[in-house]
Amino acid sequence: MILLFASLSLPAQTVKYEFRGVWVSTVANIDWPSKTGLIPEEQQKEILTLLNMHKKNGCNAIILQVRPSADAIFPSELEPWTKYLTGKQGGIPEPYYDPLEYWVEQTHKRGMELHAWFNPYRIQQNIEDTLTSSHIINKHPDWGWNYGNKKYFEPGHPEVWNFITRVVTDVVKRYDIDAVHFDDYFYPYAIQGQQIPDSLAFQKYGGRYFPRNLDDWRRHNVDTIIQILGSAIKTTKPWVKFGISPFGVWRNREQDVNGSETNAGTTNYDALYADIIKWQRLGWIDYTMPQLYWHEGHPTANFSNLAYWWADHAYGRAMYLGLAPYRIQSNARDKEWKNIKNLIFQIEVLRTIQHIHGFCFFSSTHFFRKELKPFTKKLQKELCPHPAIIPPMPWIDQIAPAPPVGIKTQESIIEWESPVEADEMERARFYVIYYYAQNDNSSLKKPENIVGVVGENRFYSPSKLKKGTYRIAALDRLNNESQLSEPLIIQ
Repeated sequence: MILLFASLSLPAQTVKYEFRGVWVSTVANIDWPSKTGLIPEEQQKEILTLLNMHKKNGCNAIILQVRPSADAIFPSELEPWTKYLTGKQGGIPEPYYDPLEYWVEQTHKRGMELHAWFNPYRIQQNIEDTLTSSHIINKHPDWGWNYGNKKYFEPGHPEVWNFITRVVTDVVKRYDIDAVHFDDYFYPYAIQGQQIPDSLAFQKYGGRYFPRNLDDWRRHNVDTIIQILGSAIKTTKPWVKFGISPFGVWRNREQDVNGSETNAGTTNYDALYADIIKWQRLGWIDYTMPQLYWHEGHPTANFSNLAYWWADHAYGRAMYLGLAPYRIQSNARDKEWKNIKNLIFQIEVLRTIQHIHGFCFFSSTHFFRKELKPFTKKLQKELCPHPAIIPPMPWIDQIAPAPPVGIKTQESIIEWESPVEADEMERARFYVIYYYAQNDNSSLKKPENIVGVVGENRFYSPSKLKKGTYRIAALDRLNNESQLSEPLIIQ
């Protein structure tokens, strides 16, 4: 199936439930902080600028890379501070603050989710990088190996499984994150002429169970850590989601009758040893976010073909699509990426596909480029003119919280209270503000009536509150929506 631009002309759409995310990479200072060595005040200023921009663009989730290379943007007893903050691994922010705590606080304040993005296996982005003497790989050198110019944990080592689980659950315990997120980096992408140096690990841990199939053993290793983590996360905090953003092709049709109509040279299953469809089908994860960084009509991997294929493999769980604003360049080699039309088209297409529940942009820094300004205007005025609620996940929880009470106003501010919930799962976490003009008898919860989603018990209007009616609904941790509050009428 190939859809051409001319064959699909959709009106501006108002969507109530939709995941609208953006990735924020810390590795190599891709997105944040913009460079190493910024003082905390400068880092925090960049955080606020970034959050305000994406909120204005309609986004409701930040996927923040908290562990770029077996290090951390937060204080940890397990791994050192990342060098991407201060320029030196182990360097502590001065004056001291906790970047992850600040990110969570400021993201939630704006009614947006914070997904903590971990790289599970990468230890060194470059083997020439200096590691702290206390780094876990210095204590256990047999836990990893070099491949290319990088160092990785051995995915088949049982102690590595335990360690990664400790790292992830430590963050889940200590921080009010909304999800744990992995991207496409499992086993490393192949380097021509080099073999992954895991033959000894295979003999020690895999040969007994997979005597003649190294590939199946590698897939088993990745399956194992995903299954362990899925269980550990829910045991620690049942409401914390677990999501994966894989490379955009699982397998090609010529390799597998269940594969997509693509001719990709790299696939999740065969090259990265990640059987993502298995994890979604068996319920080990809560969402999949394939990176569909190809344009419509691409000869190897056509966007709409892949979008429909992934939708067919949602298995009742959430399915979002990763999109590529970073490709928009006036001098792009492919003419389809020379302007924003292809990106707009992709959002319009995915909204027509059943079982696709939203999208995510890679990555944050590109929205500061002038070439993306026409796209941000399109987001604000047509594609995402109203805030959207991230779709609930009923397989985790579907009990709605109690509605807000005690609604009152003072000048341009509306304030309210939320009843105390006995169950943490049903505690109000965000609030949806609905506005109805005078004599508006339309459906009370139409998306067009949403004027804000916030994380505080107050809503500030930049101008005087309009005459009409305001009502507030509470969202719990899984975005189940309460009944509406009593009306607040502004005369």
